[in-house]
Amino acid sequence: MKQHVDLLLMNIGQLLTMESIGPKEGKDMQELVMLEDAVVGITNGKVVLIGERESEEGIQAAEVIDCQGKLVSPGLVDPHTHVVFGGSREHEMALKQQGVPYLEILKQGGGILSTVEHTRQATEDHLYEKAYFHLDRMLSHGVTTAEIKSGYGLDVETELKQLKVAKRLQQNHPIDLVSTFLGAHAIPHEYKDDPQAFLDEMVGMLDLIKIEELAEFVDIFTETGVFTVEQSRDYLTRAQEKGFGLKIHADEIDPLGGTELAADLGASSADHLVGASDEGIKKLAESKTIAVLLPGTTFYLGKETFARARKMIDEGVRVALATDFNPGSCPTENIQLIMTFAALKLNMSPEEIWNAMTVNAAYAIGRGEQAGQVVVGRQADLVIWDAPNYQYLPYHYGVNHVNTVIKNGQIVSRRREVSETISLSPKS
Repeated sequence: MKQHVDLLLMNIGQLLTMESIGPKEGKDMQELVMLEDAVVGITNGKVVLIGERESEEGIQAAEVIDCQGKLVSPGLVDPHTHVVFGGSREHEMALKQQGVPYLEILKQGGGILSTVEHTRQATEDHLYEKAYFHLDRMLSHGVTTAEIKSGYGLDVETELKQLKVAKRLQQNHPIDLVSTFLGAHAIPHEYKDDPQAFLDEMVGMLDLIKIEELAEFVDIFTETGVFTVEQSRDYLTRAQEKGFGLKIHADEIDPLGGTELAADLGASSADHLVGASDEGIKKLAESKTIAVLLPGTTFYLGKETFARARKMIDEGVRVALATDFNPGSCPTENIQLIMTFAALKLNMSPEEIWNAMTVNAAYAIGRGEQAGQVVVGRQADLVIWDAPNYQYLPYHYGVNHVNTVIKNGQIVSRRREVSETISLSPKS
């Protein structure tokens, strides 16, 4: 008797199932779980079968997609974004090219404080519509699950506005979103002489955020000129006591010890880590904290030194990758571009990159049991790529390779019918 499915993906060249029990660490990131000449069956939004081409004969489908030998993967996961913000900062690029220091740009009303001002002035509806537009772009590039941070309010009213926008987006946009409260993103002018009072004010928001289910995680920017390790430890400990998961913008510039703090507190992730010390990397390897690396930010800021991904992976750290999409230091929704940066600037292999953008990225935002893998019984989040194999995406950069995005078993983004695309080169 034939098995009935709603949607059948047949003639898949390479199927990256990425099946894994827990995040991948160290040398295990070199391993890909892959099936060639495969089929996937989907019913009621769930994956119900995965098999080889021969199993097609026993399947009856309401709809069939002939993948024509293309690559199919889980939907990608972007575990670090700042999607909800007002305004933009393209005028600052010329200033940076002229060598104007960031502090001078701040004095001229630019930098993060410019985004804060625009976000404070924007209505909730405007922020929602703008963020929806950016999320559509992310979806079209293959992202089906993402984290979304506040942090451009730096006051109670605007931070809550951002979090409420994020909740509306969670309810309405196809991408599954995980919300993080980043009220401690910078020190506002009005608290420049008393940053602890500002942190106390942000802590005062946590009970309401918890009651209204506006965020799962709390984050802080631990960096020179922002918040110290001691301030961050106190702040995050208080958040943890209220039941929030923890994240840290750690050691982006200077090795202050934010990486070590993340490991000490059992944070879900430590992000950036360009300046992470040898001791910090060692402690990460001994912990369950995932290192979320953001090479697009380092590239856009014109820095020569990138996070030491090779050392991290070789020492056993769990590494994930993200865009860090934001208006100031990484204005791109193209997560595929991050694949190339990871290959060329972080010296990561294609296998490590795919694990970092699926399995590990999902675990970094508490979605390891729902996203990042193609497994029978899970929600059907898949991408059909105009690519012959998994090595192709980091290699052929700067364009969008997505053909079709399937979210919860439904086609939510498609550039063209698969049958209309040209034949690809044989698998290498």
